[in-house]
Amino acid sequence: MYYLYSIIAVLVLSLLGIRIVRPTHRGLIERLGKYHNFAYPGFHWIIPIIDRLYMVNVTEQMVDAEPQEIITNDNLNARVDAQVYFRVKSDEESVKGSIYNVNNYKSQIVNLARTTLRNIIGTLTLKSANSERGKINAELYKTLHNETQGWGIEIVRTELKEIDPPKDVQETMNKVVKAENEKIAAIDSATAAETVADGIKRAKIKEAEGFKQSKILHAEGEAEAIKLVNEAADKYFIGNAQLLRKLEALEVSLGVNAKIVIPTGTELVNIIGEMAGIVPLSKK
Repeated sequence: MYYLYSIIAVLVLSLLGIRIVRPTHRGLIERLGKYHNFAYPGFHWIIPIIDRLYMVNVTEQMVDAEPQEIITNDNLNARVDAQVYFRVKSDEESVKGSIYNVNNYKSQIVNLARTTLRNIIGTLTLKSANSERGKINAELYKTLHNETQGWGIEIVRTELKEIDPPKDVQETMNKVVKAENEKIAAIDSATAAETVADGIKRAKIKEAEGFKQSKILHAEGEAEAIKLVNEAADKYFIGNAQLLRKLEALEVSLGVNAKIVIPTGTELVNIIGEMAGIVPLSKK
């Protein structure tokens, strides 16, 4: 009977000492309050009551720095919130550092992030704080990274969630932005209208120049035609036939022109005068 109780006691102790470490965790085994060994993922057995296993999550985690009111350099209250992403490194020394070198590393990261944000944003105006989010994130990351080196913590990234001014300041800022946008739109509209007007003006100038050039070319063509007819008449026609050919050319020209200039003392003048019943005066 004694042996049966002994076997049962051993079995119970064996079952109570079984520990399973998941791949997402690492373990620290302490014996009688002192660090004993490192527990990797898998099966482990500890001595009940004498040994104790502490589990540490080594996956990426996130903590919220919690919203807080920060006074900016231009004496405005801004509601600021940020998130910090981190993980405990999976090697033995880092896991030991997260347990033995800091008391509750999550809480410490939150407090450190809040203090750092106050120090950074307190030196900026509200406008510059909103426009320099990347710079604020970079400085926050740098500070947390340096301060958590001995905790076995790796800061993955920091995200500034919001920098909200008071409601009345926000409304004023919205009005200013709206006015600036309307001003830009008005300038763009005026520029577009000016461009269109300039295009129409240029088109009209081109059209007028084309019409003018067409008239010049047409007149030059007619003059050249009359010249060629006269030269042909002088060359191929004799006497009255010659004059008749010149008159035909003159008739065509008068049909499309308001006036034509004929040199005085030419035969055409005499013929036109006779046709009109005008007899030239005889010279004494």
